[in-house]
Amino acid sequence: MPPFIPENFLPYLLNQAAEQTSLAFSTVYRDRYNMLRTEWRVLFHLGHYGDMTASDIARLSKMHKTKISRAVKALEDKRFIAKRAASEDRRRDTLSLRPEGRRAFDDLCAIAARHNARLLAPFSPGERLILLDCLQRLSGLADSAPDSSRL
Repeated sequence: MPPFIPENFLPYLLNQAAEQTSLAFSTVYRDRYNMLRTEWRVLFHLGHYGDMTASDIARLSKMHKTKISRAVKALEDKRFIAKRAASEDRRRDTLSLRPEGRRAFDDLCAIAARHNARLLAPFSPGERLILLDCLQRLSGLADSAPDSSRL
């Protein structure tokens, strides 16, 4: 077995890449809307998928519900989202974007698209397809439990 090299450890590399590629965009939502990363992620999920509960967002985003709760409160205070009790279970609130939240979402998505294009620009069209395919496949693997016998 080859020696373990931390710089080639995929979780480490993916984390480093995620941090580096999201830095410039994080300053945009922070400066424009005084948002934290978790708030952007909640806003993104509501804008992209429509009304949903905090549990739905937790499942899709892989964020802890405590962080989502804090982000929801902050977005409510900014009047970006609204909560309403679900008719079938009053303990579960359905979250939705308010007009202010929709405007922020649309604005940030346009900026995110340009940011994404800049990040992908150094790659050939074929490399872009491979990169996106590999990352999407790895994202799907995160849902499956590791098989310790194979480690």
